[in-house]
Amino acid sequence: MYLVITIDTEEDNWGEYSPKGSTVENILKVPQLQDLFDKFTVKPTYLVTYPVAKDNKAVSILKGILDKGNCEIGTHCHPWNTPPFKEVRSKRNSMLCNLQNDLQFHKIEVLHNTITDNFGIEPVSFRAGRWAYSEEVGRNIHKLGYKIDTSITPYTNWADNFGPNYLDYSPSPFRYHPMNTREKSSAGYILEIPATIGFLQTNYKMISSIQKIMRQKYFRYLKLIGLAEKLNIMNKVWLCPEFSDSRTMIKLAKTMDQNKFPLINMVFHSSALKAGITPYVKTESDQKSFLRNISEFLVFSKNEGIESITLSEVTKILSNQVVVEAAVNQ
Repeated sequence: MYLVITIDTEEDNWGEYSPKGSTVENILKVPQLQDLFDKFTVKPTYLVTYPVAKDNKAVSILKGILDKGNCEIGTHCHPWNTPPFKEVRSKRNSMLCNLQNDLQFHKIEVLHNTITDNFGIEPVSFRAGRWAYSEEVGRNIHKLGYKIDTSITPYTNWADNFGPNYLDYSPSPFRYHPMNTREKSSAGYILEIPATIGFLQTNYKMISSIQKIMRQKYFRYLKLIGLAEKLNIMNKVWLCPEFSDSRTMIKLAKTMDQNKFPLINMVFHSSALKAGITPYVKTESDQKSFLRNISEFLVFSKNEGIESITLSEVTKILSNQVVVEAAVNQ
């Protein structure tokens, strides 16, 4: 099993959905994080937004890491602060998947070109802001030469936030044709590397089916999901140090390994490096816990022989057949 770490490397202005006035002070904390990664020979993938990609100081910090060969730079599109600004500003339109196809493409293209110009590389890895992926987004990133997407959050439904429903997806990587994100094919153009979200119980298929039933309106009223979690019948966990502690993430990694998933994908926001920006890291104490969660998980990974790779390196390591079989079997 391999470890991928994907970081939404973004502005400080959490949840403001504003086209202007973004600051990127959290990026000043990235070198401290990278020192931790270097200690464990970990290569993260920094997925950058437009405010980061056009800020000289932020680019200098990240490009310095890139030039040493210690990271990958990918693309993370927040439509609300990526030009052109032709849509009505709203929570619904903060989801890239809800914008018209041409506008989607032009926003991604502007960000892609900004990264290419300022970092001197052609990014091949993509994540939609707010996990807002769709078949149209898939077609648009394919046009721009992207090979990998990492927007899918398994066993999760964002419909209440005007977003996609990923309840039927597992954490397995898979290839698909941009015309049909549910059709798995070894010849697919895009390799999907979902965020690692799974269960502390090993039978993922059964637990995910139970979860879907409990999410129905009547059962949600009875709050059965909360009860199932308390009884340790169904515990859904994100491999995310912002709101999962190291012990829980280690348990998740072990169930992923038992289920023979080929890799795990840790996700978090760069804004968690600066206390008070995100709702998950509010205080200096929270920030220390956040970094400790990462460090303790990396100790576990090293002891277990879990090798760190970047998103683009996944395509070189996992065969197409393995990727398709894993997706079908989960």
